[in-house]
Amino acid sequence: MTILVTGATGNVGSNVVEQLVKRGADVRALVRDPSKANFPESVEIVQGDLLDVDSLRGAMTGVSSLFLLNGVVADEFTQALIALNVARAAGIERIVYLSVIHSDIYVNVPHFAGKFGVERMIEQMGMNATILRPAYYMDNEITIKDVVTGYGVYPMPIGDKGLAMIDARDIGEIAAIELIRCEESPTPLPLTRINLVGPDTLTGASAAAIWSDVLGREIAYPGDDTAGFEQNMRQFMPGWMAYDMRLMAERFVSDGMLPEAGDVDRLTTLLGRPLRSYRDYVAQIAG
Repeated sequence: MTILVTGATGNVGSNVVEQLVKRGADVRALVRDPSKANFPESVEIVQGDLLDVDSLRGAMTGVSSLFLLNGVVADEFTQALIALNVARAAGIERIVYLSVIHSDIYVNVPHFAGKFGVERMIEQMGMNATILRPAYYMDNEITIKDVVTGYGVYPMPIGDKGLAMIDARDIGEIAAIELIRCEESPTPLPLTRINLVGPDTLTGASAAAIWSDVLGREIAYPGDDTAGFEQNMRQFMPGWMAYDMRLMAERFVSDGMLPEAGDVDRLTTLLGRPLRSYRDYVAQIAG
C-alpha cells in the first residue's frame, strides 16, 4: 500500500511527507525537480507534472491513497481535474484533497472558485475523498516579516472580520492523519469536509498588536488598501496572480475567514494537542 503525495516539495506537502514517514507509511512523492526533494531515503521520488498524463499514470500505478495538492497557478483547475481522472482510472479510491475554506463563498476569487469546482467534481463523480479546507496560512507572514520589522507596519489588508489563521505544520499533520485513516479503513470512506483553522481569529489590528508585543515596539495597521496591495504584489508575481490576491483580500475585508462551531475542538481532538497559536508563530519567525 503506497500513498502518493503531490506538491511534495512545497510547504504543506513536505510536512505531509514528514508526518506520513513518521507514522510508518510507504510514501511516493511526485515532484517536478528531484534536486529539491530533501526526503528520507524511504520516500520514493517520482519526477512528473500534473499536466503530464504519462508521468501521472506512472506515478499512480500501485498507489492506494492520494494526497492532491495544487499550487496557485493559471491552470490549477485543469491540473486537478486531470489528476483526479487519472486517479479514478487507476482505481484509487482513497483521496485527500487540499481545498480552501469558504471556496463556496469566495466565488469571484479565481483560485477559490477553481478549488470549489474540483470539490464539485469529486462530489458529482461519487469519489471517496476527505476534502480539507484550510483558512489563511500563518506561513504567509514570512513574506511580510521584513516589511513589519523594517517599516513598522503590518501590510496585509485582512480587515476587521477576522481570519482563523493556521500553521502549515498543523495542516500537514492533519492531512497525514486523514490519509492513514483512509488507508487503514477496510472500505473507502465516504465524502467528508474538514475546515482547517487555527485557535485564534486575527484582524489586521490584532495581528499588528501581536507583532508589537513580540517585537517590543509599535507596529501599525495602516488599513485595507487592497488596490495598493495588488500593486505591491505585482513586484513579485504575474499581474493575473496579483489581481487574484487582491480579490481574495477584498473578501477578507467583506467576509473574513471564520471557523464554524466545533471546528477548533474537532481539530484539537484529531491532533491530540492544541493547535499552534499565531503568537507562537510570530515569535518563532521574528527570531
